[in-house]
Amino acid sequence: MVCACANQEYSARDPIEAAIFRGELDAQWKKFLHRIAAESRADELDLDFDETAVSAAMEAFRYEHDLITAEETEVWLENRGLTFDDFSEYFTRQYYASTIADIVPDQAEYNSASSDLRELFVAELILSGELDRMTSELMRRLAARCAEEDPTPEAITAEERSFFESNRVKPGQLANWLKKLGRDSKWFNEMLVLEAAYRRRCDSLLTAQARQRELAMLRLPLMRVETEVIELESRDAAREALFCVREDGMSMEKVAIEGRYPYRRVDLVLEDIGTDAQQRFLSVSSGDILEPTARGDGFELCRIIKKIEPQTDDPNIKSRIDQRILDRHFSELTSRYTHRRLGGISPSAE
Repeated sequence: MVCACANQEYSARDPIEAAIFRGELDAQWKKFLHRIAAESRADELDLDFDETAVSAAMEAFRYEHDLITAEETEVWLENRGLTFDDFSEYFTRQYYASTIADIVPDQAEYNSASSDLRELFVAELILSGELDRMTSELMRRLAARCAEEDPTPEAITAEERSFFESNRVKPGQLANWLKKLGRDSKWFNEMLVLEAAYRRRCDSLLTAQARQRELAMLRLPLMRVETEVIELESRDAAREALFCVREDGMSMEKVAIEGRYPYRRVDLVLEDIGTDAQQRFLSVSSGDILEPTARGDGFELCRIIKKIEPQTDDPNIKSRIDQRILDRHFSELTSRYTHRRLGGISPSAE
């Protein structure tokens, strides 16, 4: 089980197929099929994987999830219905997918896939963290359903129309679509109610006033900075380039061209970089050049082109603000109405 609400528990199948209902699973499914095809191609060619690379990826995963010992890793996997073979094979597939070119994956749809392939897909979603994200999305909708009044017929109709559009299904094809998924009209109607309740809840939260209040608290973190950057091989080269720009009045791009250094324009939002780096950008003005900083085996020279105050009519800023408002609200709402479980693999019905 992955979560519970009221007296009902939900298996891995539920958040996955709720994502299918919303038309949000296709990218993950295609990525999975590509990895499966890469693994099959490696078997055909009798290729060996790079044990060092795969081991490094596994170690990085364990570090990220605070799994210090092999025993802790085994317990983590067992609690999710996985084995160590599932764990290692996941990273092996990733390795082959990143190293073998010209892969032609199977075009099978999730609805028509075998139960074995679906089980393997669930393992992939667990290890990639996608199942956690899908479960969170389902929990938000379950909580909204508990907190909201029954949706109006108009709201249900709107969600039904959205389903047909996002899944490219015609009303006359619905029964067959549900049959392939192993679901019925009752499940379909429940999904419509969940989506309508969730949409109503979101609409009530994401008002112009709420966005402005949030923006007032996030003015500095959401500031956008346009920069230009030169990559140099040494500190001395970076200082020479800095002198050319500051003292000789050369442009950053011209210095890069004459020195044959990589040059690029970079737009960033302050909250996306580390705290120390944020302070460096906040302490300078447009047109200023930062002191050279070490980056990898070399150094970077960065000039501030422009600082842009965040505005709610900027789609990127609006999306970030909306995400914060929703995250804060649903964190409280889901804790009130739902419970997350560790859960394991629960095969989808064929």
